[in-house]
Order: sequence, then structure tokens, then C-alpha cells
Amino acid sequence: MNNNDSCNTTGNCINEILSVILVLQQNACPESCLDACDRPVLGGGPNCLICNTRPVMLYTCGGNGTPWSMPTVKDTTITCTGTTGTECSSVFRVEKIEGNCCTFRVLADNPDPTSLNPYVSTNSFFTMDCGCLCAIRCLSDTYVDCVC
Repeated sequence: MNNNDSCNTTGNCINEILSVILVLQQNACPESCLDACDRPVLGGGPNCLICNTRPVMLYTCGGNGTPWSMPTVKDTTITCTGTTGTECSSVFRVEKIEGNCCTFRVLADNPDPTSLNPYVSTNSFFTMDCGCLCAIRCLSDTYVDCVC
């Protein structure tokens, strides 16, 4: 991973992949294909008949391999550093892309242990310059209620 603290201000491959994920989420389809971040459709699986989200984890330049985390609630006193707890998450959903900036929704672990869906939607959002990202990790496609 790149440990450079400066952000790349030009376009990058991460922004392109996030753009693909956004289009896929907007046109969610139950077919599946290659298991890569930019696979052409959102897939269904044994726990999900129709998926509407490709959750991602973000790694920033200079983050020393630690996933980016954000609060799951709009509380300015919460800071997320190092580890994630119930008030923080490192799993996000792409919501909007404008130029090299991407708006993400913070996803929280599903508190219902009987649910087949691992994440729930929050009303916590943030926008990041994609030039500050050096890696993304795509998680299994899933259904997240209240995001469309």
C-alpha cells in the first residue's frame, strides 16, 4: 500500500471502480459473474435473492493499512480511530460521485442476529476525494433495506 500522505489530485482507477459500483447499485440485478470489485452485475447468493449494494472498505494514502472508519450516527463527539466499535464502521455504500469526489453512506452491522443481511443503512454520510484513496476492498454483494 502507498503510505504517502499526499493525495493524488488527478483521476484514478479507484474513482473509476466506484463509478461502476454506483451504476450497478442503481441498476441492481440478481445475476452474478466474476467475483471482482468491477464485476458487471450485482449478484444474488444463497442469503440474498436480489442485491442492491456492493459494500466497500476504504484504505487511505498514509493510513498504514488501517481501514477508514466513520461514525454510524451524526454525533460530532464521536471519533473513529484505529478500531471500530458499535458507534463506528469501516463498511460503506457508494451513493454519489461528482468528479473525483465520492459520497458514501456508512453501513452498520445488522443488530438482528436472525437476519440474512449483514448490514443496515444509517443516515451518516461523508464525501471523500478519491485521490486520497490507495485501495478499496469489495465485500460480498448484499441487500440493504432503505437505500433505494
